[in-house]
Amino acid sequence: MSAATGAVLLTAAIARLRAAAIRDPQRDARRLLAHALEIAPGRLTLVLPEPVPAAARARFEAALLRREAHEPVSHIVGLRAFWGRDFRVTRDVLDPRPETEILIEAALSVPFSNMLDLGTGSGCILLTLLSERPGAFGLGTDISAAALAVARGNAGRLGVAGARFLLSDWYQVVEGRFDLIVSNPPYIAEAEMSGLAPELAHEPRGALTDGGDGLSAYRAIAAGARARLAPGGRLLVEIGPTQAQAVSGIFAAAGLEILAVLPDLDGRHRVVETRVAASGT
Repeated sequence: MSAATGAVLLTAAIARLRAAAIRDPQRDARRLLAHALEIAPGRLTLVLPEPVPAAARARFEAALLRREAHEPVSHIVGLRAFWGRDFRVTRDVLDPRPETEILIEAALSVPFSNMLDLGTGSGCILLTLLSERPGAFGLGTDISAAALAVARGNAGRLGVAGARFLLSDWYQVVEGRFDLIVSNPPYIAEAEMSGLAPELAHEPRGALTDGGDGLSAYRAIAAGARARLAPGGRLLVEIGPTQAQAVSGIFAAAGLEILAVLPDLDGRHRVVETRVAASGT
């Protein structure tokens, strides 16, 4: 009996994922089949008419079972694309999302030489910005040693020599001043957690919510910002789509000037950009 072709397996997999209420079953099935076949996703169409070896079929079945349980594709394949680069992700770090690229674009709009990424997770923000600005240096902090291990691994994979990492609760053991401070902190309120997509159950809870109103991280970041920003330095944070007014108020009360509230591609508030207010204002 001949082995099933990739096309046959793909059709069945799409149906299974659709029945499991996966949002984009075709995209995910294709990504998982390419992973099982150990080929680049762009080559999948070329090999679909061919029989799939038994070992690859077994890998594909195992991957499908995990995806049917709503485990993120990035965790299954071990990589997530962000700003044109592949980052290793695990259950210990937040899965990089396209919305965060709004923060990257804003951060790159002004030159910087020394940056701080608070709650670095996978390191996707820090390492992307340093990769785009050769010669710049940056520090990534996190309270999770496991997350820092992932970030260090990504720095090595991407060859980013200007990055260093530190176990720290926000600014707790950070020294010096920075041209740029960035953060994508936990901003989901505890009351909102039950309504989230099931995929988020596979991500670290502490990277998603502060267990309260979703604003405590911004209070901590704002409180220490003036002591850590160099003259003329900027601070950019990602926010939830309903938090612009509250977060802007927190930073303004801490003596920071609100430069902009930037929308994502869906028109929702996504990034608050600030700097130290000029003397006397």
